[in-house]
Amino acid sequence: MNFLQTPHSGYHWDGSDRRFFEGWYYRVTLPECRQTFAFMYSIEDPTGGQPYSGGAAQILGPEDTYLCRTFPDVSRFWGWRHQLGLGHWGKATADLLPQFLPPSQFEQQIHQGYQGTATLHQGSLIDPGSGLTARWHYQIQPIYGWGAADQPQQSTAGWLSQSQIFEPGWQILMAHGLATGWIDWQSKRYEFQQAPAYGEKNWGGAFPQKWFWLNCNSFEGEPDLALTAGGGRRGVLWWMESVAMVGLHYRGKFYEFVPWNAKVTWEIQPWGSWSMAADNGEYWLELKANCDRLGTPLRAPTATGLQFCCRDTMHGRLSLKLGKKSQTILHATSALCGLEVGGGPWDSPWCG
Repeated sequence: MNFLQTPHSGYHWDGSDRRFFEGWYYRVTLPECRQTFAFMYSIEDPTGGQPYSGGAAQILGPEDTYLCRTFPDVSRFWGWRHQLGLGHWGKATADLLPQFLPPSQFEQQIHQGYQGTATLHQGSLIDPGSGLTARWHYQIQPIYGWGAADQPQQSTAGWLSQSQIFEPGWQILMAHGLATGWIDWQSKRYEFQQAPAYGEKNWGGAFPQKWFWLNCNSFEGEPDLALTAGGGRRGVLWWMESVAMVGLHYRGKFYEFVPWNAKVTWEIQPWGSWSMAADNGEYWLELKANCDRLGTPLRAPTATGLQFCCRDTMHGRLSLKLGKKSQTILHATSALCGLEVGGGPWDSPWCG
């Protein structure tokens, strides 16, 4: 697994009291029942005692249903510095120091909270407002990090992301993996073996103004295919820039289309249609995605704390074409694509 560990896998907070957030995303797709579970975790201003200090766990569940639980006490959050590992506790039976626990001990003693690593994801949440409940425990076998399977893994935003020139930072932690275990959602138990899994994170002291995102690793007839694409307006030192990228893992090879090696264009509607094209001189790629669902509003860290400022669905329809010169190498489709728009304004299509 260490060979697949990406840069930025560890927790980034430097201990200072500057405005700071870090967020993590775990997802499992269940092709048999055509449902997806997306888990989103965040911590803001971990120093504590500040207006927006606190953590949260959100889940986008079957049919894009939604559960959210906040964790105001930042002292009950923990994160590993040099590899992926984090957790946050609400209610526990014992006065334990926040840390990774053996799964059986976590299940016995942590009644509200979660913990996750590169190979394990476990938790239990109850939303007292809606009455929604969720419990989960599954193992993860990473297949692709971010980069070719036989090469050192890459920073999603390139080598400059090692500094704080770009904020927020963004890193795909696991473009594709296989999950085995169970999720209990509203007392309905979903058991799965080798289900497509995915992970990413973001962090920083500044917040994007506007963004979009497409992600899928559950395609019809193509089990060894994973796509992540996105774009946004982000801060670069003292100015803002609009950038977009596409990364594709397919049969052991990594196809990368990023601002420093390719031309990437996009046309994103305020909701319902996502279109991208990219060409890096050797390969070209076309993405077309749409959705007739309304999507689900989700919270995201902002300059004024966690706010409803993005909209997601896990039931997008996607057509993907990859080619070389005039030849199409791959044409794949899915009806289980993750789609998102965030920030704003979204009063007209965004073309870039």
